[in-house]
Formats: sequence, structure tokens, C-alpha cells
Amino acid sequence: MGLSKEIQDLKDHRSGDRNVLSVYLNTNPGDPDQLNGAWKIHLKNGLKEIDKSLNASEKDTELKYFKETKKKVMDEIEQNKDDLHKGAVIFASENPPLWSVHYVQVPVKSGFHWEDRPVVEQFEYMYKAYPEAGIILPSFGEVRVLDTSMGFVKEDMVYIFDPKLEFWGQDKDMDPTGPHKIGGSKVDFIESRLKENLHRFYKGMAANVKKLKKERGWKEVHVIGETELAIAFAETLSEKPNSCIYKNLNNSKPHIIINQVLEK
Repeated sequence: MGLSKEIQDLKDHRSGDRNVLSVYLNTNPGDPDQLNGAWKIHLKNGLKEIDKSLNASEKDTELKYFKETKKKVMDEIEQNKDDLHKGAVIFASENPPLWSVHYVQVPVKSGFHWEDRPVVEQFEYMYKAYPEAGIILPSFGEVRVLDTSMGFVKEDMVYIFDPKLEFWGQDKDMDPTGPHKIGGSKVDFIESRLKENLHRFYKGMAANVKKLKKERGWKEVHVIGETELAIAFAETLSEKPNSCIYKNLNNSKPHIIINQVLEK
């Protein structure tokens, strides 16, 4: 399910009573306010305030639901505490069941809500600012494609050109977490036959990008590569990319590539 559809489902969710917990947690290690894992204190204090309010109201059923939901959320964050990225957004309820967890690489303002519905306003704003996007990194030997949403990589794909068979094919054996070693990337080192066919190969890959954009629900497409290659590939796209960044990042890890796009 695409994120836009999930946000709409969250907006439509109603429990009838207050038993939906919405958690926005800033875990950005680069934020001065998060030194020494300060997010743990913010999480504890935020949930404690809700707990305190419910105890004062003496609504036993509501308090029971909150304690169950709080434990589930705390367990989730504890299990993923070493891989929280810049922020976490969680919507949870016991009745009716709701469990929606998102670890993101974009700014999050911490906040904790206990209502009869998910509080999605900040999440919706984040999505509008950082929607689903395809990041395309063309080179002579391959085209790398990152499928992203809110700065988080959902899939890292590589399509390799076989000079013998002269076609593009996805590299199914690629390690999505590691660096990618690519062959020579200078025009002077490429056989003239391949140089002459480069436009045709890029054009075929551009058609694949168009298909991926529709299937993955990309709202944006960004191209990153050495100047000549990035321009050549961008020109084959049916629609102008949202940005074209002239840097060779083909061997870089996903978070470095994404930061280049987010900081453009």
C-alpha cells in the first residue's frame, strides 16, 4: 500500500472512544537536543503525561487500553533503538486494532497524542514535503535506482548493461546495503560502439523509470551523476526531473545519496 493511501486510511480511522496513541519522536543524532540519547527521556516523559492524565480521570477502561498500547510502542522502539534514523512515527490502538510504524530520515517534532483517531497532521505535512521519490544514478556500466519515501530507502535496484547482449537487466544479486563497484565512467575509455549506443540504452532505461514511477507512486524523480551522464539521461526522460545533481555518487551508500537530494 502506498503511503498516500495509508495516510488516507489513518485519517478515516475512528475508534469511537479515546484509545488511539500517536507518537512523533525526534531521534536525530545530529540534533543538539538529542545528545546522549535524550529522545529516551522525551519518550518516557511524553507517555508519562498521558498516563498521569488518565489516572486522574479514573477512566479504568481507557487507562487499560493506554497501558497495553504504550507497552507495545515502547517494545517496538526498544527493539529498533539502534536503527532509528532521524525520527519515528507510530500510530497504535488496541480496539479497533491499528498498528502503523514509520522510521524516517526527515525532521520530526516530538509529540504524543491520545485521541479517538490518529493525529496525522504532522505526518501528512512530512509526506507532502518528502513524498515517494525515485533517485536515478546513471553511469556507463549501470543505472542505479533508489525507491524512497520520507528519506527512507524502500528498495535499492541496479540495472546493468551487458555489452555482449546489448540490453539492460536488473542485477538480482546486488547487496542493497553495500557500496557498488562500477566500471570506468569516462567517455574516453568507452568503446566508440557503446558510446554511440549510449542514448539508445538510456532511452530504454528511461521507459523503465516511467513504469517504476507509475507502479511505485513516485511524486518526484531526481537524477544524480557525472555532469555529461546526468544530462544525457535526464534528456531521455519523458518528463523533466525534479532535480539534476552533478556528482558521481554511484558507489555511495543510500543515506549519503538521499542527503544530497534532501539538501538540494
